[in-house]
Amino acid sequence: MNVTDFRRRLRDWLDTHDLSPAADHSLDAQVAQLARVRRALWEADWMRYGWPAEVGGLGGGAVLRAVLGEEVARRGLAEPGIWSLVEVLVPTLIDYAPPALAADLVPRLLGGEEQWCQGFSEPGSGSDLASLSTRAVRDGEHWVVSGQKVWTSLAQYAARCVLLARTGGPGHAGLSAFLLDMDTPGITVRPLRTLHGVDEFAEVFLDGVRVPGDRLLGAPGDGWRLAMDLLPHERSTCFWHRIAHLHNRLDRLLADGCEPDADALGTVWLDLHTARCRSARTQRSLAADGRLGPETSVDKILLATAEQRLYDTARDLLPGTVELSDTGAWRTEYLYSRAATVYGGTAEIQRNIVARRLLDLGKE
Repeated sequence: MNVTDFRRRLRDWLDTHDLSPAADHSLDAQVAQLARVRRALWEADWMRYGWPAEVGGLGGGAVLRAVLGEEVARRGLAEPGIWSLVEVLVPTLIDYAPPALAADLVPRLLGGEEQWCQGFSEPGSGSDLASLSTRAVRDGEHWVVSGQKVWTSLAQYAARCVLLARTGGPGHAGLSAFLLDMDTPGITVRPLRTLHGVDEFAEVFLDGVRVPGDRLLGAPGDGWRLAMDLLPHERSTCFWHRIAHLHNRLDRLLADGCEPDADALGTVWLDLHTARCRSARTQRSLAADGRLGPETSVDKILLATAEQRLYDTARDLLPGTVELSDTGAWRTEYLYSRAATVYGGTAEIQRNIVARRLLDLGKE
């Protein structure tokens, strides 16, 4: 199915199937709504497009998944950040898990039966994955994992976790990846209270957690390669969804009667349009050869800049909405936007990557 037909038919289906969220905007409600939307789209086959038949998909390019997520974001059917986790985790399982394991588990995630999380960051090892200290030691047919993860999105809801741990010496080569069942004895999850008041992130403590040997993703020492393959997915289809959501918020800013400042609003629109054009190029690259590299750091910089400018403009043009209210979407989203230049790789690190790896400016 070509993209135009896919979008038209999907819109027609969404027009006749009400998947609108309820008035409850708590995190519990958002996660339940995400499962509801995925389940309905899976049962109607929309969620299957863009994935291979080996995991229950109907084939077609990743652009079909991008269109699906865009339409979901445009209609406000699911929060775009948690919706997009499948774009990070499913390609990883397809590429690195034993085929039978991927065939069994991926449909559970795509179909809304399960939620998964990603266990990478650690205290003191946020953007420097090579310094991870969580360790996995071989014990017969199992690996025994001990350590701590932090900033693990939705860990308190997750049935599985794609986990990085150290199985060898220091540096990149000593890292391996596992698919961990979150109900395994020895796992403690502690949600983190954040500035914007939503406990989306959690700490995960692992104390002698036994992981079956067939849950190793790839071979021992493949963890860094898996991470480098996974991270660009955060900046491709996921970003396409996020940009659609931010365009929605710009429309909402106008609908909420903001002060008519054409220069400020035009600057926000231009930032979003620039990020969207860059993301479209990334989508084409992904469709051409399925591989993305350091150039996605440009996407990260542009999106973070656009997001923060949008919410700065909302604060300026809706006086008091952010500062004088303890509740409301604008306040919550403004506070969350402060982290846009931190999570997923800080803006400073992204600029260093652009300078060193794209512009060949050296280390200084």
